[in-house]
Amino acid sequence: MKVTIDEDRCRGHGICCTVCPEVFDLNDDGYSEVLTPEVPAGSETAVRAAVAQCPERAIVVA
Repeated sequence: MKVTIDEDRCRGHGICCTVCPEVFDLNDDGYSEVLTPEVPAGSETAVRAAVAQCPERAIVVA
């Protein structure tokens, strides 16, 4: 599973960082970024929860 963030849609709410800090973090500008595009084993459920909770629908899973 791979994950990306649509930088045009992200507004820096940071919910993904709270839900799955292994994969997401805030950059210096206060917007979410992906730490590891290839989702580590065991983090898939947390990434899917982050996708579901993103108010801007900025997280893309492939």
